[in-house]
Amino acid sequence: MAQTARYANRRGVSSRAARTRVYVDGNTVRKIQESPRSRRQLPQQRRRAVSKATRKNRAKAMSMTRGFVVFLTVVLIAILFSCVNYLHTKSQITAQMKSVAALESELTQLKEENDAYYSQVMTSVDLNSIKKIAIGELGMKYPSEDQVITYKTQRSSYVRQYQDVPEAE
Repeated sequence: MAQTARYANRRGVSSRAARTRVYVDGNTVRKIQESPRSRRQLPQQRRRAVSKATRKNRAKAMSMTRGFVVFLTVVLIAILFSCVNYLHTKSQITAQMKSVAALESELTQLKEENDAYYSQVMTSVDLNSIKKIAIGELGMKYPSEDQVITYKTQRSSYVRQYQDVPEAE
């Protein structure tokens, strides 16, 4: 009995390439790499291909002149000065913000103390006792009808008296 070779791919379906075992060189299979040239050959070939003027231009482009070094130094100093100035300004702003926060907390504390003193004074003042002392000990009394003078002002806030109020007619 003759044996037949049956090849299947991952899905279990036989394919022609699997049956014939064909090697395909492409994007799914690694490509055959050529052996690299020896290291001795590459620099010698480059030296031959590059002219003397080209080598001179490359060397000149790779070197830094004195003017370029001075320019880089000046730029570096300017950047360093800017960074130090920025950090100094930032620290001043932070210190001022801390100072403002401390002053605001002190103001809040003083307002609370002032409110506490005000309410303490207001609760300690008894208007009835002041009225009794004024009438009993000091001899004060309520004004009579002929002592009260009414007048109209043109301004609404308060009145300053610079001279005596004239008698009513």
